[in-house]
Amino acid sequence: MNAHDRHGPGDAHEKTFPALPPPAGRGFAHTWWGHAWLRALEDSALDGNQVKQGRRYARSGAVGAVSVRPGGLTAVVRDPDGTAHRTDVLVQEFTDAQWDRLLGLAAAESGHIAALLDREVPPELAQDAAAAGVELLPGIGDLDPRCDCDEWDHCPHTAALCYQVARLLDQDPFVLFLLRGRGEADLVDELEERSTAEAESAASPENPRTADVGVAAAAVYAAAALAALSPLPARPRLPDAPGQPPTLDTETEPPGVDVDAVEFLAQAAATQAYRLLAEALAPAHAEQAPQPPPTRDEDVVRLMAQAHDLRVRSRLAAASDRNRAELDRAVLAWGFGGARALAVLEQDWTPDRASLAGARAALASAWPDGARDSGARDDTDGAPSPDDPDANAAPVLRRIRARWTEPGGDRQLRLGREGRWWPYRRAAGQWLPAGPSAADPASALAALDPEED
Repeated sequence: MNAHDRHGPGDAHEKTFPALPPPAGRGFAHTWWGHAWLRALEDSALDGNQVKQGRRYARSGAVGAVSVRPGGLTAVVRDPDGTAHRTDVLVQEFTDAQWDRLLGLAAAESGHIAALLDREVPPELAQDAAAAGVELLPGIGDLDPRCDCDEWDHCPHTAALCYQVARLLDQDPFVLFLLRGRGEADLVDELEERSTAEAESAASPENPRTADVGVAAAAVYAAAALAALSPLPARPRLPDAPGQPPTLDTETEPPGVDVDAVEFLAQAAATQAYRLLAEALAPAHAEQAPQPPPTRDEDVVRLMAQAHDLRVRSRLAAASDRNRAELDRAVLAWGFGGARALAVLEQDWTPDRASLAGARAALASAWPDGARDSGARDDTDGAPSPDDPDANAAPVLRRIRARWTEPGGDRQLRLGREGRWWPYRRAAGQWLPAGPSAADPASALAALDPEED
């Protein structure tokens, strides 16, 4: 991410970041601090529709170059008709006393400095700073919107700017420190100076912690053996079913509280906790790669798949960026395989050479009498030869990127990024998920054949 620096007030700098292309996925933030920034926006705005419109503005590329300076952000945001608006979002700068407390906490832990230099914000640093009265991340009401469209609250233009800045924060958390009043170079210099001073102080002969040096290794080992901890208890047994939250049935419904929705969320949380515990207790859990946390968009689809109450489903649908038909397809996919099935539905990707070679090998082994992957090139028509006596022995499939489709038919196989095959069927002009994934293409395709069910 490139940015142009120019000197600003004090010893900080102003940075101008070029306009970002529309985001590749549906989410704008992937780090915990990026999500915290967006929560400050979404929890502060009085009009949720303005925020949703701003999210659409940001997704469409309506936000121009973003200037970041101590205490504020500025960008030009354009309406769909091309009207340009000067948009600012102001953030409170830290005082010298607040900076002193924050820098002292960061310099006290070498891991904090290393994380910051790796473009990471340690959550422990933010928690310790908050306990010391320094809120590094903005909270409710801390993002002060200003726009020449004359809205007094967050308008679509200021909301779009905040969504775009969440992407900048994901890539460079020093944007957050610049907003609070210190540029990256000055901040790093101060941290190094404080860290060096602390190291020299710790090594000083006057320091009582270093007065007695040179402890025998055997003595340390003996002390550790005496203080050995007891073995860990056995792992807990998985309950037979998720827990049942208490009922909220009351004679009078509290004002402003949708009791049905709260009960649904409590039950959904218990079900999700049960699923996560089952995965953690599985024998091969330690060998599996950690999964990224679910996005807000995935949570909406997951909850929609569990909801039966019409009011709850309507509220969830209103919180989604999808239209109703798209949401129905997403819920259908989720039922067959959760987040991975949803990604296969909505992400049209191109396999690399290794993935494509593996896919073709799987197709060849699935039908020993001759699999027909006519998609060795995306522009082939995939038609079988009329002189081929085995034309019906194996399906003829035409590949376009990671999708193998029966020419003129209603069956399709999609290859997931994890290497599994997902069956799809055409209905009413749409490709719909038709079953769970399979390790080999023949098993996945069999889910589309009623005679094979």
